[in-house]
Amino acid sequence: MILGLLSLIYGLCALFLSAFSLGQGLLLWRYWRTRHQSLPPAPAPQAWPDVTVQLPIYNEQSVVERLAQAVCALDYPPERLHIQFLDDSTDSTSDLLAAALARQQRPDGPTLEHLRRAQRTGYKAGALTTGLKTARGPFVAIFDADFVPPRDFLRRTVPYLLADEGLAVVQTRWTHLNDQANALTRAQALAVDGHFVVEQAARQRSGWFVPFNGSGGVWRVRAIEASGGWLSRTLTEDLDLSYRAQLAGWRALYLPDVAVPGELPPQLAAYRQQQARWAQGDVQCLALFMCALWRAPLPLLTRLMALHHLFQYLAQPLMLLLLLLTPPLLLLGALSPLLAPLGLFSLIPPLLYAASQRALYPDWRRRLLAFPVLLLLATGMVWSNTWAVVRALSGHADEFKRTPKFAQEGHQSSYALRGGRAFLSELALALYALGGAFIASQTQPTAVPYLLIYVASLLTVGLWDAFDQWRALIP
Repeated sequence: MILGLLSLIYGLCALFLSAFSLGQGLLLWRYWRTRHQSLPPAPAPQAWPDVTVQLPIYNEQSVVERLAQAVCALDYPPERLHIQFLDDSTDSTSDLLAAALARQQRPDGPTLEHLRRAQRTGYKAGALTTGLKTARGPFVAIFDADFVPPRDFLRRTVPYLLADEGLAVVQTRWTHLNDQANALTRAQALAVDGHFVVEQAARQRSGWFVPFNGSGGVWRVRAIEASGGWLSRTLTEDLDLSYRAQLAGWRALYLPDVAVPGELPPQLAAYRQQQARWAQGDVQCLALFMCALWRAPLPLLTRLMALHHLFQYLAQPLMLLLLLLTPPLLLLGALSPLLAPLGLFSLIPPLLYAASQRALYPDWRRRLLAFPVLLLLATGMVWSNTWAVVRALSGHADEFKRTPKFAQEGHQSSYALRGGRAFLSELALALYALGGAFIASQTQPTAVPYLLIYVASLLTVGLWDAFDQWRALIP
């Protein structure tokens, strides 16, 4: 009976992961079918409305001066532009920012507001809510501190909101300031490009839910208020609000031709922390919206693809379950070879990344050489991401831990994370997978490559993290 139960769990995990890959395949197919479609430009208004730019900041001394310079250079009627620096910093960031704003302040320039809170209540969501109390105009543009908005950003986005009263938010495409910094950033760039070039474009053109990504977007204030405002009940307040708004009947628009560069985490510990926060926040949103989405008066495929998006991080515990179950099932001779064809679905992600790179870069073939690193990272972080999912499912309300921004400082930055003990679990799992590969070599050799991918991934991430922690100790 126990053997049958283990086999059933294994089969269900494999089928779910295959269904998730099929969803990615559908996004890729929809992107490819519509790749030549483009949105017509919205007409420029005769009179530009007031707009507030909101910049949530928390200990960003490496990038805050660059941010101030970029937003103060936005090409928009200065009398209509209100820029809020929502500063919750506890280090020298506030002093650097105050000095930068003094240099940028001019009589004919935009209104600059430096808002500081005594307590970081509600984290980023709380800062944005505080800013709305003094915001001017019907729209707010939001940028994280590591982004550098182009001068024409508002002139290319605000007209769409003016032309369509049912539009809640306009999201633009993220690009990268440091994608060639190291192997980690090159791999991340593949994943981010895949999301924005293929997935977001496919959702937009298919009429499915388009999530707000937290930065590089413009919101209609009325839509924020009508949807319940910014809430800190999850670690992904951006996803939470965008789904509430679209369930309430508002729409979101994605503009792939408007690109906003931002910084990718160049340190593994920072990337791990970012992924864990996104995993926990996405699953928290899944718990909040799963029933509402299923009951919503929307086309079936719209609901399914919204759930597909919210389910994405549940793939991590399922991958871990497959790893843990494979060696005992091999020993008992109960690993069904009938599931092997499902491995073909693993070809979909590299095709998705290839499509995004081909659309963006002349040297796209060279950039695809980073895919093995991305595969190692995505598989090797299965333990830390699974732990984040478990914490979400168990109702833990964890602190919002920002992703540190380094600019060009890298591991020498005072914000460089020292990591934790996750690498010990990853190294232990690597040994477990290696034992499973040995068992497979004696019982079912076709399973050996699958297990060796786990060995390589877990060893890579575990040793990489340990090396980073050792390097952080060096003066």
